[in-house]
Amino acid sequence: MRRLVEANINPATGLATDYLNHFYEAIMLLELLPSCPDCRDDILAWRPMSYREHFAASAFSDRALAIAAYETVDAALRTRLEELATDMGALVAEIHTVLQANPAPGASDQLAVYTAAQLRPLAAQAAALINGSTEAPQAVIDGLMNT
Repeated sequence: MRRLVEANINPATGLATDYLNHFYEAIMLLELLPSCPDCRDDILAWRPMSYREHFAASAFSDRALAIAAYETVDAALRTRLEELATDMGALVAEIHTVLQANPAPGASDQLAVYTAAQLRPLAAQAAALINGSTEAPQAVIDGLMNT
């Protein structure tokens, strides 16, 4: 258990919040698009990754431990996290389609910001799962917004 804590892996869930950095990157890029049109290529290059894929490709020092711990995660918890990751990936895939169809700078700015806003509550739900929160997802989101 101490090893998990030292590796920033929640010992209660067996999950690491480092996985969410992948999705936070997409959110940040989408939010930046209106003021930084050069982010468009980075958004288009972003691809969803499973938990295992993220850690396998990561510079996370305890990536092998994160993957091994993931294999022991409660099946329902793992399934819900994977569903949220799939939903977040699908939202980014939708904005990819729009950006490819409308390459002019500024053409998709509002939709990019809207997509980021749609991703935030999903990421908050994923964070709640990873952190073992028993609060309802809306309570978690409200708490994040009030900090």
